[in-house]
Amino acid sequence: MAPQPRAWQRMLSGRRLDLLDPTPVDIEIEDIAHGLAFVARWNGQTHGDYAYSVAEHSLLVETLFGRITPKAPAKWRLAALLHDAPEYVIGDMISPVKAAVGPDYGALDERLTAAIHIRFGLPAAIPASVKKQIKRADRISAFMEATQIAGFAASEAARFFGTPDPRLIEGLGIVLRPPVETRSEFTARHAELLEQMGG
Repeated sequence: MAPQPRAWQRMLSGRRLDLLDPTPVDIEIEDIAHGLAFVARWNGQTHGDYAYSVAEHSLLVETLFGRITPKAPAKWRLAALLHDAPEYVIGDMISPVKAAVGPDYGALDERLTAAIHIRFGLPAAIPASVKKQIKRADRISAFMEATQIAGFAASEAARFFGTPDPRLIEGLGIVLRPPVETRSEFTARHAELLEQMGG
């Protein structure tokens, strides 16, 4: 009888995360921040001397979410920061690959998201209204990335992601920097938001 394929990953913290049955106790912010800082968005097909990481994207999405919903409590800002956190284990799959993989990808993402949320004091599933505003921030970020570093014309990006309200992106730009810097800022922002939540 063939052995079962391995479905867990050992993290740098020493934790062993089971992708089929992830538990909050096996999740550490340092592992998430490190993983996301080294995962490239756009499959690395971006201009610049550094890849645009999922951690950098997550910081921008949290900032945009704060501009869209300035009165949102810290817990929902934390949810925005962690919106792509499962990618520290499963990587950043571009939309066409997700479509090709099918519903199994979504189920895996949901299991990991629930465990991550619980680990940091959030509900396993966040309210649909909050999720909608995070998705809006995510699409604005994608438009910015597409036009600033991924080679899209504004008209082409608008077809895929919509045209953002100029007031929401005023003064913001895409930042490319070494992964260790992004990792440090992501970890620090996570700590700030947890403190604001009273944790």
